[in-house]
Amino acid sequence: MQSTLQDYSFFHTAIIMDGNGRWATQRGLPRGEGHREGAKAVRRVVEAAPGLGVSVLTLYAFSSDNWRRPEGEVKQLMSLLYEFFQNEKENCIANGVRLSVIGRRDRLSLVLRSAISAAENATRWGGALHLRIAVDYSSRDSILRAISLSERRDLTREDFSGLLGKANNLDDRAPDVDLLIRTGGEQRLSDYLLWESAYAELFFTQRMWPDFDKSDLEEAMSAFHHRERRFGAAPAQAAR
Repeated sequence: MQSTLQDYSFFHTAIIMDGNGRWATQRGLPRGEGHREGAKAVRRVVEAAPGLGVSVLTLYAFSSDNWRRPEGEVKQLMSLLYEFFQNEKENCIANGVRLSVIGRRDRLSLVLRSAISAAENATRWGGALHLRIAVDYSSRDSILRAISLSERRDLTREDFSGLLGKANNLDDRAPDVDLLIRTGGEQRLSDYLLWESAYAELFFTQRMWPDFDKSDLEEAMSAFHHRERRFGAAPAQAAR
């Protein structure tokens, strides 16, 4: 039973895109091939999301802890991100997708930062879907940055969500997550959208990210709509 305490005219889905490397290893391929196939899964999910009622989609592309990975793998991931922002810009414009990046930018290359800025500016009027890509992202670091932006001690939750949006290079507040999906079989949040996911419904799947498609997103959305969200209220209160 779906709780009436939430207005689903606005729906935020966040995805931890896990399993690219393992997908490739299982097939005897270099890990980089898994990341390249994962980029194709991003396109499939972005195309499917608006039709399934998703208005904001946040994808975990590169965490701040991913800098610990082998240098060659990091370079390939950065190259794929550059290709994505360069090549998908026109598709986003054509399909009404607003593209934003959350996370740090100072450690990214100048060419990647320029590609991100160009894509954000070109797609800023998109109204069909707000696609947010988390790059060099750490939720705990974002929270610390948000705290540093305020001189007040009497912040409300709304105030802090606004600061958190600014800490992540956004003009608007950090939106709460309704549904958080993690692929690849792991069941942890990995420092992802911790504040925004306070009341998110969690959906874990064994599906590796390169294999994830519209039917998998439909399954996760269906599971969400069969859950009762009470936001701390008793069942009878939620029903009202």
